[in-house]
Amino acid sequence: MKNDSSDHNWLLKAYENPDFLASPPARILRVLAEMIEPSTRFRQYHVWDTVVFFGSARTLPRSVARKRLKEAENRLNASRRKSRKIQTSVEDARRDLVMARYYEDAVTLAEKLTRWFMEMEKTHRRFMICTGGGPGIMEAANRGAKKARGKSVGLNISLPFEQEPNRYQTRDLAVEFHYFFIRKFWFFYLAKALVVFPGGFGTLDEFFELLTIIQTGKSKKHMPVVLFGSEYWNNVINVEEMARWGTISRDDLKLFRTLDSVDETFEYLKAELIEHYFGRKEYRRRS
Repeated sequence: MKNDSSDHNWLLKAYENPDFLASPPARILRVLAEMIEPSTRFRQYHVWDTVVFFGSARTLPRSVARKRLKEAENRLNASRRKSRKIQTSVEDARRDLVMARYYEDAVTLAEKLTRWFMEMEKTHRRFMICTGGGPGIMEAANRGAKKARGKSVGLNISLPFEQEPNRYQTRDLAVEFHYFFIRKFWFFYLAKALVVFPGGFGTLDEFFELLTIIQTGKSKKHMPVVLFGSEYWNNVINVEEMARWGTISRDDLKLFRTLDSVDETFEYLKAELIEHYFGRKEYRRRS
């Protein structure tokens, strides 16, 4: 490029240079941006505290699961050769219908919590449902908040598959992250309770990392944690064996509670939040 000292249009400030901002040396700037930008948005909308829902992105609404099962059974019935592939699709569809109860429970629980938050907002700081912003359980929780006519947070992450932003998260409170560790920071920073529905690697990663923060005392705030769905969790993780082998203490088993009922979970979280947050002066509504 010809540099003409009389024409400065070819000059770029560093913070306006897209090639530099996307380069490895500017990674720290991108990290800082993902730390700072959400805080300005949350402050603007007075989002101080959240109840975070984790769970599988693959969990379907019951209506969708039923439709897929019917389609799979129709394919099986119409097939002359009952191939293993078709039979497997029916088995998977039946499993997905069983798992759909967790989608519906997440909708109901998020709706109940949001309605209660909106009642408490008259005298206390604002609480909201927060999710990872994607499909499955995340969609269900954002959907429940919207059914209650409330706002909810979505902490989305850029992934090559599975992570499609759901339409139920509040648009102005939907944040897109590149870095997992910054996203986890925002999950935990505002959280005052965690509800962990059946999920895969991502759910386990988030659950154990945040549980470790609680266990090691790196966070001083009270944090009720619910594993929702004992049939799933008791088969997937065996913390009792960890305690028996001495890799965790017996007291660590008290760091979370396994529950199966929406009403029981709602009442438990309500009691915990009232005792540890709504009952404290600093959680009175700011003028």
